[in-house]
Amino acid sequence: MKLNELHDNPGATKKRMRVGRGPGSGKGKMGGRGIKGQKSRSGVAINGYEGGQMPLYMRLPKRGFNKPNRARYAVVNLGLIEKFIGEGKLDATATITEDALVASGLVRRKLDGVRVLAKGEITTKVDLSVTGASKSAVDAVEKAGGSVQIIAPAPKNEGAAAE
Repeated sequence: MKLNELHDNPGATKKRMRVGRGPGSGKGKMGGRGIKGQKSRSGVAINGYEGGQMPLYMRLPKRGFNKPNRARYAVVNLGLIEKFIGEGKLDATATITEDALVASGLVRRKLDGVRVLAKGEITTKVDLSVTGASKSAVDAVEKAGGSVQIIAPAPKNEGAAAE
């Protein structure tokens, strides 16, 4: 088979209707939009409009809350730390810090800190220094003979001066 012999299955594709292309096309003159009115014009977006009645999405009560200044953590799994140590991208003899995780490519950016989760297995003795860790992750690292040091996250720059 060659590139020029590739084609779709018969009936898989259908040509789109080209409206407003003469009376012989079946969709000529007004292109199936009827006569006059808002919907016959271009640039009409009236989804959710209910003819002056209060729209359904405005009648329903609002739910929930999104905290604007919540802390966002970069997440790292123990299995990936083990894999990067095996590949030589992380040094298990030294303390593994958040900066070391970023430098190795395991974490793209620190955000508000790095949090370690217990997915995967860790057998190497490692000393971790991170912003957060799940209880099961701490247990797994300590079982392998290592330790986890939880450091305080860097303070966020609030912008407003404290008076």
